[in-house]
Amino acid sequence: MSDWQKRFALDGRRALVTGATKGIGFEVCKVLADAGADIAAVGRDGKGLAEVTKAVEALGRRCLPISADLATLEDPKRAAKEALDHFGTIDILVNNAGVTTVKSIIDTPDEDWEWVNNVNLRAPFLLARALAPRMIEQKMGKIINVSSQSGVVALADHGAYGASKGGLNMLTKVMTIEWAKHNIQCNTVCPTVILTPMGEMVWGDPAKGLPMKAKIPAGRFGKTVEIADLILFLASPASDMINGQDLLMDGGFTAQ
Repeated sequence: MSDWQKRFALDGRRALVTGATKGIGFEVCKVLADAGADIAAVGRDGKGLAEVTKAVEALGRRCLPISADLATLEDPKRAAKEALDHFGTIDILVNNAGVTTVKSIIDTPDEDWEWVNNVNLRAPFLLARALAPRMIEQKMGKIINVSSQSGVVALADHGAYGASKGGLNMLTKVMTIEWAKHNIQCNTVCPTVILTPMGEMVWGDPAKGLPMKAKIPAGRFGKTVEIADLILFLASPASDMINGQDLLMDGGFTAQ
């Protein structure tokens, strides 16, 4: 293996990925496993967990499927404990799971606000808090929080979602100033629209999707593998000096 390949390799690393049963999370599990990492795959869909386990094991890596509902207070803590009990440590945490409600602020019910913020913001906090002590002990760790361009620029009807992702961006920066001294790098990835099942739900209708696409200088939406490749970079030694950053993968949307 050449030196540059070693800088991007994850041999011997163990990663916990939430939202692992579909979309970005499924792709992240495959890409990280292909780079050498064992995976703790967290999701709610039993069939999806079986599929991602099969995909990871086909790449020669171990996969621990963990069924968890991240909207609850206890399941993120339990998922972290199961991963630590099985692997001994988690070197890479990818907080990818996310939900949304597309409603104006006035029309957003209390329960929608709670659900979106519990999954998108509280669960990453709970998982990072549970896994960081072992990273601190070993003087090495990577935390990659999947945020959104909606956490940086406002979109109508995205009050709960935008607030959760903006909060995740700031939480990541606080992680950085507390944990960088322990050789832990914490960053967010902020994609534009990715046509995952959730993306299709919000932007699949051409009446909404085409005007949004027209605002992106690249002229298209993103692909799951593009997000997974960026997460691979952030999980690898090649990115060790990148810390506390919100990395926008938006085709130029925020450059305007």
